Amino acid sequence: MPLTSDKLVIAGREFDSRLMVGTGKYADFQQMVRAIEVSGAQIITVAVRRVNISDRSKESLLDHIDLKKYTLLPNTAGCYTAEDAIRTCRLAREAGLSDFVKLEVLGDEKTLFPNNEELLKAAKVLIAEGFTVLPYTSDDPIICKKLEDMGCAAVMPLGAPIGSGLGIRNPYNIQIILETVKVPVIVDAGVGTASDAAIAMELGCDGVLMNTAIAGAQDPVAMAEAMNLAVRAGRLAYRAGRIPRKLYATASSPLAGLIA
Repeated sequence: MPLTSDKLVIAGREFDSRLMVGTGKYADFQQMVRAIEVSGAQIITVAVRRVNISDRSKESLLDHIDLKKYTLLPNTAGCYTAEDAIRTCRLAREAGLSDFVKLEVLGDEKTLFPNNEELLKAAKVLIAEGFTVLPYTSDDPIICKKLEDMGCAAVMPLGAPIGSGLGIRNPYNIQIILETVKVPVIVDAGVGTASDAAIAMELGCDGVLMNTAIAGAQDPVAMAEAMNLAVRAGRLAYRAGRIPRKLYATASSPLAGLIA
């Protein structure tokens, strides 16, 4: 299959880029816009609770995003109950943002690990109401399978805690999730640098979502470009098929036929 035809498909929507980026923590809107541009991302996530959507006469980050160029993915960051997350998604849809949502229901303020019990409750309601749900969850194959069976359009297991920059801490769980579900698997949270993004893609993940890794870098625009290249390289390496790991060496040049 040519690389040009290797598109990410989520709920029937096709995307050329497998990198999704957030909009928070930038020094200013200009830096955010430039970083998003060089990242090559087509899906941009915004925290509904941190965006001014009630009074459009005041400046908002939405004023700086070309909605004809990017697909908006409202998220429920900061929600700790199913009810709060559901309300936030409904608000996003009523405000005309999107019904294509990243669902987060957090367990506590210290770890920001997902509360999967509340997540499942919220997902069930939102799917019934016609939302396209992309849930942020733990790297638990059982939970991911439940979310898929419920009707989620993708699953988004964490690589490590949000904003930690620790990279993919449990690649084996990610591999099991990839074997367990058929919907796209998108690593969300924990990426710190380009090699982390490449590893996620080399495992076979369908995409990577990040914010802090880019916005928190010393040079966010340069890091955005690095992430763009890493996701593309990791995907290409996965599709190319790596050589098996071996304990001992294998000569690059065959010994047969050598002149004695």
